[in-house]
Amino acid sequence: MATDAAGMVEIQSALVRLRRGTGLPVAFGGLVETGRRQMRISELSGTATPALRALAVTSGTGLGGKAVALARPYAVADYSSSHQISHEYDTAVATEGLHAMLAVPVVVRRRVRGVLYGALRTAQPLGDRMLSAAMEAARDVEQALVVREEVRELLSAAHPAPAPDPAASPAWEQVREAHAALRALAPRIPDPALRAELLDACGLLTAEAAPGDVELAPRELDVLACVAAGATNAVAAERLGLRPETVKGYLRSAMRRLGAHTRGEAVVAARRAGVLP
Repeated sequence: MATDAAGMVEIQSALVRLRRGTGLPVAFGGLVETGRRQMRISELSGTATPALRALAVTSGTGLGGKAVALARPYAVADYSSSHQISHEYDTAVATEGLHAMLAVPVVVRRRVRGVLYGALRTAQPLGDRMLSAAMEAARDVEQALVVREEVRELLSAAHPAPAPDPAASPAWEQVREAHAALRALAPRIPDPALRAELLDACGLLTAEAAPGDVELAPRELDVLACVAAGATNAVAAERLGLRPETVKGYLRSAMRRLGAHTRGEAVVAARRAGVLP
């Protein structure tokens, strides 16, 4: 089965936000494997051992498997002694030294696509604030995955029987990530000549714009580049040093210029106009 590299990147980013938002020292997670009743833990943050890496969690079993099966978040005050879950994974959890734990599903279009876990090394109830912050991190992943799927669907609808497209390859996704990172870096460079040179280099990663195509303001393009790489408004704001409300305003303005009604349509239109890779 091919791995969803972009989805794993979103999971890893969400784990960092989950730890920051909850104060939990350990977070981990992974994606549900396509066509199978299990998810695999692939991303770890704050762990002390590799005990949880690549652990396959079957739907309905353990804490994460229960979250997958019922598409709901769950928390336990002490994993090893909890009567709310089954205990197939006690050895791995004990090896890592975890006790209090929460698991939040990532649900896209009514299908569980992954799970985010947060944990403490002590046994204690996890409050509503921690659970809410974990759910917010999961919502960020959901939004990013929806945008990616919407872009793929719109491109597919526009080209019903396309030839193999190198722009859809994992390597091209890395080009888009690099483009977004470079555009986010440019405003931090105080030397105007060096900044202009960097933006010119960004232009080499995009197709040549056709005459008369829409022109976007630099910050509108910065925001769209982040969105095209799968970032949510909150993540784009963090990367660009802006407020989430400001990011939302730039995104609305770019959508108007491009004649788009959704984030995904705006990304597709920008790529067609040759302003995004």
